[in-house]
Amino acid sequence: MGMADPLSTRGVVQRRGLLRAGGALGAMGLAGFGLSGCDARREIPGGFVGASDERGHLLRDARGLERLLERGPVVTRKTHTVIAGGGIAGLAAARALRHSGIDDFALLELEDEAGGNSRGGMLNGNPCPLGAHYLPVPGDAASDVQDLLEEFGLRRRVAGRWQYDERYLCHSPQERLFIREHWQEGLLPMVGIGADTMAQYRRFAEAVARLRQAAQFTIPVSKLPLSLVHRALDAIVFKAWLDREGLDDAYLRWFLDYCCRDDFGAGIDRVSAWAGIHYFASRHGFHAPGDESEEREQVLTWPEGNGWLVRRLAEPLGDRLKTGRVVLRIDAGRHGVAVDAFDAASQTIERWEAAHCIVCLPLFVAARVLTDPLPALTEAAAQLQYAPWLVSNLHLDAPLEDRLGAERAWDNVIFGSASLGYVDATHQSLRSVPGPTVLTHYHALLATEASPAAARRALLDRPWTHWRDRVLAELAPVHPDLAAKATRMEMMRWGHAMSIPVPGIRASAALSALQQMPPSSRLRFAHGDLSGYSIFEEAFDHGHRAGLAVARRPDL
Repeated sequence: MGMADPLSTRGVVQRRGLLRAGGALGAMGLAGFGLSGCDARREIPGGFVGASDERGHLLRDARGLERLLERGPVVTRKTHTVIAGGGIAGLAAARALRHSGIDDFALLELEDEAGGNSRGGMLNGNPCPLGAHYLPVPGDAASDVQDLLEEFGLRRRVAGRWQYDERYLCHSPQERLFIREHWQEGLLPMVGIGADTMAQYRRFAEAVARLRQAAQFTIPVSKLPLSLVHRALDAIVFKAWLDREGLDDAYLRWFLDYCCRDDFGAGIDRVSAWAGIHYFASRHGFHAPGDESEEREQVLTWPEGNGWLVRRLAEPLGDRLKTGRVVLRIDAGRHGVAVDAFDAASQTIERWEAAHCIVCLPLFVAARVLTDPLPALTEAAAQLQYAPWLVSNLHLDAPLEDRLGAERAWDNVIFGSASLGYVDATHQSLRSVPGPTVLTHYHALLATEASPAAARRALLDRPWTHWRDRVLAELAPVHPDLAAKATRMEMMRWGHAMSIPVPGIRASAALSALQQMPPSSRLRFAHGDLSGYSIFEEAFDHGHRAGLAVARRPDL
C-alpha cells in the first residue's frame, strides 16, 4: 500500500477508559494474508474472544425478555445495595461504599470479568489490553482519580511534590507516525509539510488558547457548570467549526480527526466542536511545533492496559462481585428495589432485594430494564449514539523488521490509515534483547461504516478471518514480515464501546437531570454516558459520587 493522498481528510478512536480501511486496502487486495501468497507457510489461528453477544442480546428482543421473566426467580437474596453493571463506574461505586463502611452490597456484571471496556486479557501467556490501554496523568480536577492512584502506589509525595512511579509512566519513545515511507517521532504530521500547514498549526493552537481563556475545560466535566462558550461549541459539529475558522489544511484535519476518533469513537464530521476543543483544552492544550511551552502529556500504561487498574479495583470485592449476571429488570418502589438477573451459569433467574440500586449500565440498557423509566432516562437514551470498536491482539514470536526513521515506540500510527494503529504490550519491558510480544491494533468502525447500526452489523456478520486479513493488510506496508511472525490473533468486539459526544449532548438537560436524583430516590445513575463521552476519569467520577450518595443517605 502506497502512502495515502496527503490531501485526503479521511483519518485514522478511546483507545482509553473502544476505521476507514476500505478504498486503499480494497485496491491492494488481501492476497497473501490468509491461506495464499506470502503467508502460505503459516495459517494464523485465532478468533473472537469475550462473552457471546447472545448474553447481552437477551435484552434486545422484548417478547423474548418477557417470556424469560415469566419463568420467575428461583431464589431471592437480600442486600443493602445492588450495583447493576461492573464497568469502571460500578467498580468505583463499590470502592466508595467500602470506604464508607458499607460492605453489604452485590455488584452484578454481565461478562465473566468486570471492567467494561477497560478489561485486559492474555494471549499466549502475554498480558494485553482488550480495550482502553492507558490513563493520562490526571489533573487536579480529577482529585478522586488522583486518590485512587495514590492508594494503588502509583503516586506519592516526595519533598512536597507529587511523583508518579516511573515503571508505569509510558517509556520513551511514546509515539510515532509513518508518513511518506518514513517513521517520524510524534503523531502531528511534520514530514513533507509546508509553510501553510505550519501556519494553520499555529492558528489552531491560538484558537485553543483563546477558548481556554474564555471558558474552563475540565476532566471530569461535572466539576464546572456549562458556560455560554461551551453551549455554542456544543451546538455544531467540529468540522463546521473548523470550516468557519478557515482551518482547512489536510494534515491538520487528519490529525484532529485521528484525535477525535481516539477519544470519542467518531471523527470531526460527527463529534461536536465542544468535544474537539475539549480534547486539547482539558489537558495541555495544542502546541504548534517550535512552541517553547510544548509539553507532552504523560500517560500511565501497563501491558494489559487499564486492566491493571480493573484487577486492583475488583480484588477486594470477593464474592460480592457476581459475574455472568444479565440484569433483566429493575423495579424501584417506595420501600426498596427489586432487581431480577439472569445467571448465565445456572440458566436461572435470581432476585435481589435491596434498599438502593446504583445503575451503572449504559443508558440505553438502563432505559430497557427499568420497569418505570424516568422521562429523563428515556430522553437521554434516545439522544445518545454509540461507537463500535474492534480490538485485535496479535502475538509475534520474534521482533519485526522496521522502516527507516524514528525507532519503535509504544504507540505506532500510519498516516492516512483508517485505523488508529497499534500499541506494543512489551514496550514497558526493561529487557535488553527484544523477544516475543503482542501488538494491540485498534479499529473504530465508524471510520469505514456509514452508521453505528451498520458498523455493529459488520462486527456481528463478518467472520473473524475477514478482520484478521484486514489488519494484516493494513500493517504489511510498514511490517512486511508481520504475517510470517504472527502466531495467533484474537479479537474483542465492542458493539457499543462508547457514547459519542455529538452536538447537543454536552448541554443535554436529560443527562444533567440523571446526575441530580432527589435525596429520597432509591436509584442512582452512574456511567460514562452521563458525561456524553467515555474515558476512565468520567466513569470513575460518576461511580464514586453515586457510591458516596448512597452511603450518606439514611435508609427510610
